[in-house]
Amino acid sequence: MNRHIESVEKENRLDPVTFEVLKNGFVNLVDQMAEQILRTCYSFVIYNRDFSCALCDAEGNTVMQGTQDISVHVGTLHLTAKAVLEDFMDDIYPGDVFLVNDPYRGGTHFNDTRVVMPVFHENRLIALMQTNGHWADMGGSTPGSFDVTAKEHFGEGVRIPPVRIYSRGTYLKDVVNVIVTNMRLPEERVGDLKAQVEAAAVGAKQLGEIVDKYGLETTLTAFEEVQNYVERLAKAKIKTLPKGTWETVDYIDMDPEAGDGLIPIKVKMTITDEEILYDLNGSHPYIGCFLNSGFGASLSAAYAGTKTFFPEIPLNSGFYRVVKVELPENSVVNAPSPISVTGFCSGAYEKIMNACFELWSNIMPERAIACSFNLEYLLIGGTDTRNGDSQYFMWYDWMAGGHGGRIDRDGVNATSPVFGVGLSVQSCEGQERLSPVITTKHEITTDSAGPGKYRGGCGVEKGGVLTNLTNTVMSYCCDRSRSVTWGIFGGLPSSPHGAWLNSGKEEEQFLGTIFSNVEVTSGDSFARPSAGGGGLGDPLERDVNAVLEDVIDEYVSVERARKDYGVVIREIDRDLDLFEIDYEATEIERQFIRKNRKSWLETDPILVEKLFQNGEIDKLDVIRRYGVVMDYAANKALHKSTEQLRETLRKRSAAYWN
Repeated sequence: MNRHIESVEKENRLDPVTFEVLKNGFVNLVDQMAEQILRTCYSFVIYNRDFSCALCDAEGNTVMQGTQDISVHVGTLHLTAKAVLEDFMDDIYPGDVFLVNDPYRGGTHFNDTRVVMPVFHENRLIALMQTNGHWADMGGSTPGSFDVTAKEHFGEGVRIPPVRIYSRGTYLKDVVNVIVTNMRLPEERVGDLKAQVEAAAVGAKQLGEIVDKYGLETTLTAFEEVQNYVERLAKAKIKTLPKGTWETVDYIDMDPEAGDGLIPIKVKMTITDEEILYDLNGSHPYIGCFLNSGFGASLSAAYAGTKTFFPEIPLNSGFYRVVKVELPENSVVNAPSPISVTGFCSGAYEKIMNACFELWSNIMPERAIACSFNLEYLLIGGTDTRNGDSQYFMWYDWMAGGHGGRIDRDGVNATSPVFGVGLSVQSCEGQERLSPVITTKHEITTDSAGPGKYRGGCGVEKGGVLTNLTNTVMSYCCDRSRSVTWGIFGGLPSSPHGAWLNSGKEEEQFLGTIFSNVEVTSGDSFARPSAGGGGLGDPLERDVNAVLEDVIDEYVSVERARKDYGVVIREIDRDLDLFEIDYEATEIERQFIRKNRKSWLETDPILVEKLFQNGEIDKLDVIRRYGVVMDYAANKALHKSTEQLRETLRKRSAAYWN
């Protein structure tokens, strides 16, 4: 259960002008911290905006976050600040700086490493500045610290409880060395650490200027009032909403130790007169790999999933006062130490977020959005031999993909995951300069979008080849190869995730969505498609001219225009974008699909498996028409997972079909 916070005064104690100036001044303060990190960080991961900053009050409550912080950090930075206060409250002095990454103390995973800088005014603690950067490697058994085989965190890297790294202004080099020596590329880790410290110092300096101008008491009053303001806005919005309880379920693909069977994450939401209550009881016990989530990360997922539907409300601890979350202990959404949680971002986190999207889509249909593609990371680490010497390298990449279809428009193509909408798509040129990996393909994938009256956004395929390297391994953190990105209100799923090694060659190998320490050599190639977003609304209700435009744009193939939308299109000249709709054949095709599509979902999975093996149907037919989950490494149907997926398709899709 998230922490109880005392009720607050309802009246703003500042005049409107002063309040607005200070509120926006706090936003600017945090954004200036972000600009400092961006210009001084060492790692390419942080440079591509996998970081966030926050201004917290003396109790650790978030006063303000920045305008481009990524959602996964939302809702956890105040917990980190409170962890520092709990451990050091009577032992904090001007010039101190603390480091923490502990996912069992409110953090997310070890890579998200937080610098916390106390700010004093005349020897009185008045605030905490916090910068959180995703460090590309934290040590452990796998380059990049994403080891799917790790059941406990001891194989995932260095766990850092709140620890002092500056004491009264003195840099504790020995303490930092103990930490970073256990990581790959320690000099890069120190560079990121100092960039985060300097960014926190920028925030502290700017806060000092605000205090000098407006006075300490006015500034501290503003800390309270911006939180009260957000609380009042959120409660006012809640009063306009229907009251009641809604529930849904989403799934992680599997527990590698258990085989067939999706892993349920159950989310029940209750709206009262003044609160939004989430109850995740009934979610699966923690599983035997790193896709579990700790308490802080799951709390963040509920906050971020809710906030998506309230874009007009700023975000700080005032919002957390009205959103309460109950997380069952020893579960996949609240895994205890030492259970591994590094892959939470691809596992439990986005499932909670997308479940929230579905619940809120029923309550606020004017803002409805279907499921979005799953975050994934591909990590390649080893020795770079391009310059004649041997230097360690870390190629660390995430993909763009498609967001879900919306109530009145298609989903966004090729964009950042909902996990971190502020993330940048990494520059291929920058990656190639830093690592012996050349990108050979990076393009929108035809037919990747979930079909719907409003289709999902399109996914992307990225491929590459390894050049001059030795002693190199590849790891992958993803999900939704089985619990495929789903549609709502009649919409259909998109496409399965998964990575391929040496695709199209004799030694081609499908590696799936989670693997670690796969040995690779110079000349090996890889390819990985990201999914599109799920569709919203019945695909047979999509305007035929919109389908035609998708075919012209190569978002949808002629074949899938017929299979998914029932629109029969004849290609006249692809080079000139000349196509023609056969309206009579389209009407016949749509009638055929309407008559048969519910029965397709009841087809024996063994028959579907044979049809796929014989090449009579393809992977998208398997998912979108038959709702069958396959193990594509063996091309075998998974019967338990299939029934679980079909149950969700009956509720999210078939229930809305005429």
